[in-house]
Amino acid sequence: MLEQRTRHIHVTDDFWGRYIDIVKEKVIPYQWAALHDGIEGAAPSHAIENLKIAAGEAEGEFHGFVFQDSDVAKWIEAAAYTLAERPDPELEQRCDELIALISRAQQPDGYLNTHYTIKAPTKRWTNLRDNHELYVAGHLIEAAVAYYETTGKQALLDVVCKFADLIDQVFGPEPGKLRGYDGHQEIELALLKLYRVKGDRRYLRLAQFFIEERGKEPHFFDDEAKKRGEDGTFWYSGRYEYSQSHLPVRQQQEATGHAVRAVYMYTAMADLANETDDEQLAKVCRTLWDNVTNQQMYITGGIGSAEFGEAFTFAYDLPNDLAYTETCASIGLVFWAKNMLELEADSRYGDVMERALYNGTISGIQLDGTKFFYVNPLEVWPQAAKHRHDLKHVKTERQPWFGCACCPPNIARLLASIGQYIYTTKNQTGFIHLYIGNESTLTIGSGEVGLKMKSSFPWKGEVGLEVNPDTSRPFTLAFRIPSWANDYQLTVNGHFVDVEVRDGYAYVERTWQKGDHISIQFPLETKVIYAHPEVRANAGKIALQRGPIVFCAEEADNGSNLQSVAIRCQENIDASFDTDRLNGVIVLEGKGVRTVTANANGSLYLAKEALQTEEVTLQFIPYYAWANRGEGEMAVWLRHR
Repeated sequence: MLEQRTRHIHVTDDFWGRYIDIVKEKVIPYQWAALHDGIEGAAPSHAIENLKIAAGEAEGEFHGFVFQDSDVAKWIEAAAYTLAERPDPELEQRCDELIALISRAQQPDGYLNTHYTIKAPTKRWTNLRDNHELYVAGHLIEAAVAYYETTGKQALLDVVCKFADLIDQVFGPEPGKLRGYDGHQEIELALLKLYRVKGDRRYLRLAQFFIEERGKEPHFFDDEAKKRGEDGTFWYSGRYEYSQSHLPVRQQQEATGHAVRAVYMYTAMADLANETDDEQLAKVCRTLWDNVTNQQMYITGGIGSAEFGEAFTFAYDLPNDLAYTETCASIGLVFWAKNMLELEADSRYGDVMERALYNGTISGIQLDGTKFFYVNPLEVWPQAAKHRHDLKHVKTERQPWFGCACCPPNIARLLASIGQYIYTTKNQTGFIHLYIGNESTLTIGSGEVGLKMKSSFPWKGEVGLEVNPDTSRPFTLAFRIPSWANDYQLTVNGHFVDVEVRDGYAYVERTWQKGDHISIQFPLETKVIYAHPEVRANAGKIALQRGPIVFCAEEADNGSNLQSVAIRCQENIDASFDTDRLNGVIVLEGKGVRTVTANANGSLYLAKEALQTEEVTLQFIPYYAWANRGEGEMAVWLRHR
């Protein structure tokens, strides 16, 4: 099912527009400098230099991780999406020059990977388990597709098609080909994007092969390890659960292993199920979705609770301070949610996408766009993070760059492409999943429809949508009703209309005229959230959420020893907008108590009589904005009274 999804979307939203501006003005230039090793105090990248060496234009050794090229690809992709929102001839020229360098680094047969070209030219395709060859190829493909769709320029698309053609010659079920797949999923979802652009079914079949071959016996990773002279032992205790290759994908029912690899694979599976009308594969996607979002996802939309393997563990194991919750994992969850919405319109996917976007993804970037989190815990005690080995992954302040720098360019490409997550269309229906201000043209049914959305999200719940079809005609617009909204009001041209609510969407079917206007109001209330009783880390604790935003307490507002405070959640919790704090945010304020000692005489363990409480006023800020005012404690979940 090759479907052209025609969408021209320009984001005008105050909240997300600021992030797009930051990506253009700060993040892209900053990351360009980082790729050129120009950020003082940051881990060197050497990524551009690797390309020059591979192209024969510089001397030296390969430096960095085996997947270093992917940082360059994600930078191009972020730049492409930025150019769509904020045209910039100078940035476009810079991209063109970089693409020309990539083309010169490509080998005559189409191969493109600086690690192998420079360091191990005779070892291609000998360690797919560990060395990310197809992962890197996938990111190059995604960058090429994004740049082509934005600029119409084919130079990079030609490069990746030549590379993809080589991969198709090497891998597949036919005799003489490698019946293998990459240890880190990415090529699968990228090939499906390339298929939609080029219409070449070889790319669809190759993506399908990589997905279906995964986990079959005899195990490909065992075979290639033997060829390398290894005994097949693997550092990860779950062995091939780490790369979700422990079972064929159609037999998998629980998310296991490396969280980013998992959600990238699930993203591709959902896309493939949609493209091929594969209901069995779609059912597997739903089963895995339920497992992740109902048993292994943090309230922030973070996933991957264990540092060891950056991995899922088991149901309800969601420690707050030990959480890994890699920024890339939340981003991958957004990718997956979007493809599930392409597969079927169900608000549970849109709800999670919204949760991850407003919380678990943008917590990974400093408000000024110059520093980043790889790990996004829900509780931080700086002293413990500095002394405990099991907290070595937790940083108490965002970092300027990373040796393994997958997260900074990943968050940049997500923010620059935020408009792609607002809508989907299917037949005669346009679905509105996110309430982000924009001006767009969508293909709905037999023609084009112009949409102008104004949104006060996330601070207020007022949304207006002007509809301008190319001609007066009947079609349907379906609006997601967020799970946090107890009620809503929807009017068309000032009048209440009958709507059918199905799977969390309000369907408005009518003959639309130019200038029709829909108004929706979602009351935003501060909600006290309790975790499932089996989440041991949150027993006796609550969290606060208002609309899509999850809040946290910081030492900057509440003092230290946050574990000693408890909020009186039965009393009023006030919400007010503070224009001077953290670029302007809603701040929650409520009454609480702090436990202190009286006449303890230095004793470590005390009788109840040695403790007393004092009344305090507690303040809470959006979780995404924590760690922007210096080092300090932070907690999302607090005790309550």
